Amino acid sequence: MSSFSQKQILGLQQKLSPQQIQMIKLLELPSLLLEQRIKQEIEENPVLEEGVKEESAGEEPKEISVEEYLKEDDTPNYKLRTNNHSRDDRQPMVYISGGRSLQEFLEEQLGYKELSPRDRAIARYLIGSLDDDGYLRRDLLSVSDDIAFSVGLDLSVEELERVLSVVQELEPSGVGARNLQECLLLQLRSQEPLSESGKLAKLILSSYFDDFAKKHYDRLLARLDVEREEFLEAIDEIRRLSPKPGNMYGDASDDAAPYVVPDFILDYHEGEFDLRLNSYNVPELKINRRYMDMIRSSIASDATGEQGREALQFVKSKIDSAKWFISAIKQRHDTLLGTMTEIFDYQRDYFVDGDPRKLKPMILKDIADRTGLDVSTISRVVNSKYIQTHFGILPLKSLFSEAMQTDSGEEVSSHEIKQILSDCIEEEDKRHPLTDEALMNILNDKGYHIARRTVAKYREMLKIPVARLRRQI
Repeated sequence: MSSFSQKQILGLQQKLSPQQIQMIKLLELPSLLLEQRIKQEIEENPVLEEGVKEESAGEEPKEISVEEYLKEDDTPNYKLRTNNHSRDDRQPMVYISGGRSLQEFLEEQLGYKELSPRDRAIARYLIGSLDDDGYLRRDLLSVSDDIAFSVGLDLSVEELERVLSVVQELEPSGVGARNLQECLLLQLRSQEPLSESGKLAKLILSSYFDDFAKKHYDRLLARLDVEREEFLEAIDEIRRLSPKPGNMYGDASDDAAPYVVPDFILDYHEGEFDLRLNSYNVPELKINRRYMDMIRSSIASDATGEQGREALQFVKSKIDSAKWFISAIKQRHDTLLGTMTEIFDYQRDYFVDGDPRKLKPMILKDIADRTGLDVSTISRVVNSKYIQTHFGILPLKSLFSEAMQTDSGEEVSSHEIKQILSDCIEEEDKRHPLTDEALMNILNDKGYHIARRTVAKYREMLKIPVARLRRQI
């Protein structure tokens, strides 16, 4: 005889409010995109407008009811400032650029495609997800989750595949690939109709890619049953393809540097530092008083009617939205500057001259503990943000590294390990390149005890291929 039982399970489930989600999105935006986001908000909310920065600063948002807006006497200034710099204090905008970035070039081409608004939004998100080499390094299921969170679109992997195929039709050919094999095949597809050597190259890449990547040429010759000359011509076709199509854009001397507007500016003069947010081109915001006066007069003429009540509710919702947005921008300002101040204090010695050997081991939790913020918040502040220093413009992510311990017990940054790896590989015999195990042994001999898999991870972070792919005939 079966029996049934009931029990209650008490659990807590945290659900972010729409305003919390908007705040998270604002934190993630770099300066260049923040300017666009503010302009979009101004266009959508007639109560919000750009203002002229005045000498007083630091006012906190004042809670004012709708009734106060409708009073006939002089209304106080509702302007809410986001920083304490006047227009005259603004520094010229600083940026690094190697011409148009890859993303800019792709979005320009996207404008000529006939796409639905939904597909265009998806395509733009995919373009923004490409790395500097032009690859989409993340699986589509993760991308789908991110789009649902940040854009509010519920997408299937199949729909993403379809839109990704549109991105992969753009120039330079090979962009949007998820791995090297797909990248090379996309480039060959763009050259169709193919020559005989091109057709053989396509067969090699599509059916025998592992053998090709491992340079098992004798095995390939046997499997393909072609003349050696034909085979070498096909290999030459493949070698003419670009493994990193994104590197065609930007300054070749800077490894395809993307277009960057630094989010922070750190000046250093006579031993003194001055750290600030780069607020150039970020407009000051205030409540549109003329619009408010117009609405007030309209309501005063029919304050008790249905139209007056509807107008009153409209005004209240727009005022609340504008006040929240101004407050959110200020909160973003405070969070970013507070976080960067702690990062600067942690790495002060490094910022004197930019010597990477002075970078201390630092992880996100270190800064989270110093600021009292969540690690996820620090991650959002750091991601896609840059700082301008007197020795160059740096991504904030480059300031973070794991701690390693030497034989003497000294803690060193993983930056130092990567530099040793890079030097060893640069000086190796290219006919007999060093394997990851050989590199591990060299590091162990120098007092850095790390595993072979860690060597492989750092080598990949340096974008250095495995030994067999570095071998030269």
